[in-house]
Amino acid sequence: MTTSELNKTKLNLIAWINQLSDIDLISFLDGIKNSTGKTDWWDELSPAQQKIILKGIKDADNGNVISSDEFWKRMNNA
Repeated sequence: MTTSELNKTKLNLIAWINQLSDIDLISFLDGIKNSTGKTDWWDELSPAQQKIILKGIKDADNGNVISSDEFWKRMNNA
């Protein structure tokens, strides 16, 4: 990306942010701005949380998944 393209992108982002009214999105962007980037969110998870996520990834890799529609059908029938 050239310097002029970078500057144009920055100005477009500023204009976009300026027109935002979604508090959650603004808070999210503020969190990114304030992030030090020195730690990985994974390292902040407990071992139990990491284990659950790794199990979910393994299930997905093995094709052990259902659609969102099927999930909600099962939830409604529970």
